[in-house]
Amino acid sequence: MTVVTLDLPIDVYQRLRDEAGRTGKSVEAVAQELLIERLEAPAPVSERERATEILRAAGLLTEPGPEMKARAARSTATLEEVRAAFARSPGKPLSEIVIEQRGPKE
Repeated sequence: MTVVTLDLPIDVYQRLRDEAGRTGKSVEAVAQELLIERLEAPAPVSERERATEILRAAGLLTEPGPEMKARAARSTATLEEVRAAFARSPGKPLSEIVIEQRGPKE
């Protein structure tokens, strides 16, 4: 085994120490596990895949559950039918509401 010394920003070290405390492992063991996990994972091929992995790792992206997948599989609406349903909806499109709420550009 090779010994490596890392200089980490204090906030990163604190998060590493917190994780070690939560898992009951040493800081070194947690750092080693994280590095091995990250380096052994296949690198995303495209920029889209990279963004997806970053969002998933940050907890900002989840996959649909079995219920949602089953519901999607039962859906028979065509794109034209969905567009027609939106066209019949009263009120402004959500995009226009968002733009109004942002206010004028400065």
